[in-house]
Amino acid sequence: MKYVAEIRDPIHGYIKISETERELIDSPYLQRLRYIKQLAGTYLVYPGATHTRFEHVLGTMYVAGKVSERLEQLNEIDSDTANELRLAALLHDVGHGPFSHMFDELWAEKGITHEEVSRELIKRTELADILVRNGFSPKRISTLAIGEYKTKNRFLNDVISGSLSTDIMDYLLRDSYFTGVEYGKVDIHRIIDSICVAEDRLALDKAALYAFEALLIARYEMFKAVYFHRTVRAAQVMLIRAMQLVDGTIHLTDRWKNDTFLGLTDDNVLAELCSLDSTKNAMAKKFAKNFIERKLLKCAYETFLQLRETDNIKRLSPRDKKAVEKRIAEMSNVDEHYVYLDVPLAPSVPYTSERQLFETLTLVDSDEKNYEKVPVEKLPLVGAISGYLNVFRVYTTEEYRNSVRKALRGKSLTEIIGYSAVS
Repeated sequence: MKYVAEIRDPIHGYIKISETERELIDSPYLQRLRYIKQLAGTYLVYPGATHTRFEHVLGTMYVAGKVSERLEQLNEIDSDTANELRLAALLHDVGHGPFSHMFDELWAEKGITHEEVSRELIKRTELADILVRNGFSPKRISTLAIGEYKTKNRFLNDVISGSLSTDIMDYLLRDSYFTGVEYGKVDIHRIIDSICVAEDRLALDKAALYAFEALLIARYEMFKAVYFHRTVRAAQVMLIRAMQLVDGTIHLTDRWKNDTFLGLTDDNVLAELCSLDSTKNAMAKKFAKNFIERKLLKCAYETFLQLRETDNIKRLSPRDKKAVEKRIAEMSNVDEHYVYLDVPLAPSVPYTSERQLFETLTLVDSDEKNYEKVPVEKLPLVGAISGYLNVFRVYTTEEYRNSVRKALRGKSLTEIIGYSAVS
């Protein structure tokens, strides 16, 4: 690959880019990512967390380049495929909505994911024109970008998505650096240098297992300390609720279908929410202004459940959540419009590239020239945290915090929601 420029990155140093990559980076679709914070409202708790999706995709492209070099050395891919993997990594988050994963919760109500939006943008916008002009297939790049490459060499999906993905290796280092916490400091180069291929999937030399365990434990700790921090989630619950209240009017979740998507950024949406008609959208406008002024909701109840893959988890639908909020409001003698349920559900260890639970890791013994599939629960450290970290929180305003807290004190989760969440 011929490099034509370089970008200085605080995590990876100098990131060299090709002409095709420069054209994509300069496109409005990639430039839009400069205005979407990687961790949404986390900066209200960790002031340094103002980094963006733009920096993350550059970093993911860099790491994908390193993984590609390793796979080339093993004669698993050629240089053309290596170039494609870098482009796919660069474009893998182009479909993110404002406030990153917060917006995913709105799209989920309509059966949409940011991966699907990314695929469509790569295939039908000027991104496709740039790829074609430089000799690349938009369809192939779009499938690689979201881990849906269906033909031979399925291990290519694992490069961008899954437990050994370049996505994870960048965001853990980046999020740790900008939040200032210590958990995400992982030796990704040890992992990269030990990656290999077995049964058409990415595998790992068993000598580097300790580095992989450190990565998964770091991710688990980042979820608890940063991503699911109670005050971080308080800010996010406010914005999610504000956008839900007005989506039927201003159609935020439909804008990916046309050019108005380019204006769908954090600051633009906040400004739009703050300029709403107060008489018709009073609550949404109040939430947006309180977010800006950091007048956040207060947590009145919290519990953590570490669930196994075999547990039957009853996910709360939007209707279920409203019913539970009403139930809690009645228990607390508080208006139901001031009770907010937060039940983010995420696996403690990452999904595979097929969006399935990560249950086995293929370890290669380079000395014996063989490999074995090891169940996650049998890995010395990872097994202890495998499954789901289920967080259940109830938020309310400062005015009603004591009333809700008193009503829920000493009650089990089953008593609060009216049935067992796990069977």
